Amino acid sequence: MPDVLTLTEADVRSLVGPAEALDCMRTGFAALHRRAVTQPAIMDLEFPDFQGEAHLKGAHIHGSPFWAVKAATGFWGNPDRGLPLTNGLFLVFSAETGILSAILFDNGYLTELRTGAAGALAADLLAPADIEQAAIIGAGGQARYQLEALLGVRRPQRVVVASRSGAEAYAKEMQELHDIEVTVMPDVETAVRGSQLVVTTTPSREPVVLADWVQPGTHVTAMGSDFHEKQELEASLLGRADVVAADHPPVAAANGEVHHAVDSGAISLDDVVSLGALVAGDAQGRVNGSSITIADLCGVGVHDAAVATEVMRRAADAGLGSRIAL
Repeated sequence: MPDVLTLTEADVRSLVGPAEALDCMRTGFAALHRRAVTQPAIMDLEFPDFQGEAHLKGAHIHGSPFWAVKAATGFWGNPDRGLPLTNGLFLVFSAETGILSAILFDNGYLTELRTGAAGALAADLLAPADIEQAAIIGAGGQARYQLEALLGVRRPQRVVVASRSGAEAYAKEMQELHDIEVTVMPDVETAVRGSQLVVTTTPSREPVVLADWVQPGTHVTAMGSDFHEKQELEASLLGRADVVAADHPPVAAANGEVHHAVDSGAISLDDVVSLGALVAGDAQGRVNGSSITIADLCGVGVHDAAVATEVMRRAADAGLGSRIAL
C-alpha cells in the first residue's frame, strides 16, 4: 500500500486562505452547475444530549485526481469544557485507484474557510457594488470567517454586529485585524435596517431577521441553516426577494431557508437559482439598485472536494506534510 500523506492544521493554513478558497468556490460551483460533479447525499447527525451535531459531506469533481469526504462537528457546550466548538478532518482518496491518499487534520479550518468563501462569492455575485454598512449577525467563528472573506470582494464603509454574546470582543478583534470600523448594535433589527448587506451566522431554529427589516437594495447571505429545523430568515423575506440563490437548490429545499419558504408558499423551488448558474452567467443576478437578493448557503460536498483538491495540489508543490505507512 502507498504511504498516506498527513497534513496538520498549521500545514493546511499555510497552503490555503480566503483568496484561494474563493477561487475554489467559483470553479466548484461552476462544475456543479455543469453536472460535472458526483455528489452523494449529506449525512447529518444530531446529539441532543450533548448539544452537538455532525455533518459528513463529500464529492468528486470530474477530472480531478482526487475525491474527498469531510466530517465536521459542532458541539455548543465544548467551550465550557475548554474545547473548541467546531472540529473536523478530511479523507482524500485517489479517483483512479480509490486508495487513501491523504488525511487532512485541519480541525475544522477548511469547513470554516470554504463557508466564508462561499459567502464572499454570493456577495460578489449579488451584493451592491458600493456598500455603506454591512451587518454581521452572530459573533462566533463563522462571523469572523465571513467578514474576512467578504472584505476580499467588497469594502463597506463600516461594519456592525449584533449578537446575544461576544459582540464587544468580536468588534474589537475585527476592527484591529481588518482596519475597518466595527460597531456593536443593540439588537438585530437596528443592525439590519441600516445595512445594505447582511450576513447571518447563527444556529437559530427560529427567524432572527424579519422581512420588514430588510430595505430595498439589500443583499442577505444566510449560512446557518444546515438542518431541517434551523431557520434564520422569516420565510416571507424570500417571497419579497427579487433573486433567491442557493449553493445547491435541492439541498436548500430540504435543509435551508428555501425549505421554510417553499413550505410556507412564499416561493416555489423553481424560483431558486444556483450560485453555479450565476457564476456561469446562465441566471440573472441583481437587476438594479433596489433589488433584494438572498443567498441560502447550506454547505455541500463540492465545497469540500474543491478546497481539498487545492490543498493537495499546493502541498505537492511545496513538498509539505508527513507520510505514514498503512
